[in-house]
Amino acid sequence: MPEQRSTDGLELYGGSLALLTDLYQLTMACGYWKGGHAETEAVFHLTYRRAPFGGAYAIAAGLAPALAYMKRLRFTEEDLAYLATLLDSTQRPLFPKGFLDYLGAMKFTCTVDAVPEGTLVFPHEPIVRVRGPILQAQLVETALLDIINFQTLIATKASRVVTAARGAPVLEFGLRRAQGIDGGLAASRASYIGGVSRTSNVLAGKLFGIPVGGTHAHSWVMFHGDELASFRAYADALPGNCTFLVDTYDTLDGVANAIEVGRELRAKGYPLLGVRLDSGDLAHLSSEARRMLDEAGFSDTKVVVSNDLDEHVIGSLLEQGAKIDVYGVGTRLVTAYDQPALGGVYKLGATRRADGTWHEAIKLSEQPIKISNPGNLQVRRLRGASGELAGDVIYDSEVGFSGPQLYDIEDPARPVLSPSFDRDEDLLVTAMKSGSIVYPAEDLETCRARAAAELAALSPRSRRFLNPQPYPVGLDRHVNTRKQQLIAAARGKQP
Repeated sequence: MPEQRSTDGLELYGGSLALLTDLYQLTMACGYWKGGHAETEAVFHLTYRRAPFGGAYAIAAGLAPALAYMKRLRFTEEDLAYLATLLDSTQRPLFPKGFLDYLGAMKFTCTVDAVPEGTLVFPHEPIVRVRGPILQAQLVETALLDIINFQTLIATKASRVVTAARGAPVLEFGLRRAQGIDGGLAASRASYIGGVSRTSNVLAGKLFGIPVGGTHAHSWVMFHGDELASFRAYADALPGNCTFLVDTYDTLDGVANAIEVGRELRAKGYPLLGVRLDSGDLAHLSSEARRMLDEAGFSDTKVVVSNDLDEHVIGSLLEQGAKIDVYGVGTRLVTAYDQPALGGVYKLGATRRADGTWHEAIKLSEQPIKISNPGNLQVRRLRGASGELAGDVIYDSEVGFSGPQLYDIEDPARPVLSPSFDRDEDLLVTAMKSGSIVYPAEDLETCRARAAAELAALSPRSRRFLNPQPYPVGLDRHVNTRKQQLIAAARGKQP
């Protein structure tokens, strides 16, 4: 594998990313500054409310680029000059010069705790916790959601596709259909964490050390006009990389032509690696291609299929008895087809008073799923004797873990769960201390292996695609009690 250069890829942008934010983050920051609250300590949590794709879990991804963004957070002279041009409704400067000077001198000093990439995460659990001056912690909201939401979504989609493939390798080749350059790179990175074997994205291979793969397109055959001649020309050029795309004209004729060139390759000491099917009845054609290859003595040659695949199509192909060795998945993976966004949120959990005590914050809603959880939150994962996931408890790290009783997050009237477990661990680890990254850099192989191990430890009932069993996640007794107290107090203040 090529030497890995980076795990974040942010060097592509070169310049400042301080303005990669929504305007209201800056207007709130200005308000904190003007009100004398800029340095008030606060804690925010990044969570999601519903598991994507109708599933029960998500795979956390995007931490490395998120940390790199925060480490590099600086407002340049050009950033500040632009902000100085913004006007309010009276055509006066939107931001006072003193505030812009404050931003120019600001250094990011927050402490960030996060779950390592590849960790399974469930609804309402903090994936990232940011603690520090409220102005700084507020400013990073938009960028963190942008990075974590997308990569977590794609890693999760990739894991579903890989699960559906039942051990057959999955090649990601969605760059041409991705949402822009960054969407393509981020999708390749997250897909690898989620379990794909290779990518067609060469820049992602260079930046992240992901194995790359690919051979030729229909245009190669069309250029030569004769399929057999095109296969021979490709074999002459790159004899050790021959997987032939066989459906430019007639698929089974293409398989026959690939076999003929495969015999010529074999005589020269090279294998026929595979044939790729990109259209038609893939279940039938893959079975016929497998039969033809086996009868010709090419039992090691792989049948590769593509054409708008996802976990549901792959599952259907296998139910039909398809003979497929490798899946090429593009559009529906990198665009997270059928759920375009994770819907993660970033909410204030608490602020520190002048006397040093914490004041918990809560957001109310008519929808119980949208009521936030108060405090300085951590997640305790409970495991069985063999490492299987038994349940997760959200607790306040300032108070401490009060026990493995899970109070339902959306319906406090439901019975309290007490999962049986043999060992436990906290999920959030300190990744950044006072603005400096302290978490050891992990290569994508480590993150990918973690995702595979975590998924294997999850109950098959929670892994299934259709009507999965929800994984047990709840609040501990203290957080549940404080949440209900804060809800009652807040609603008591309403007219």
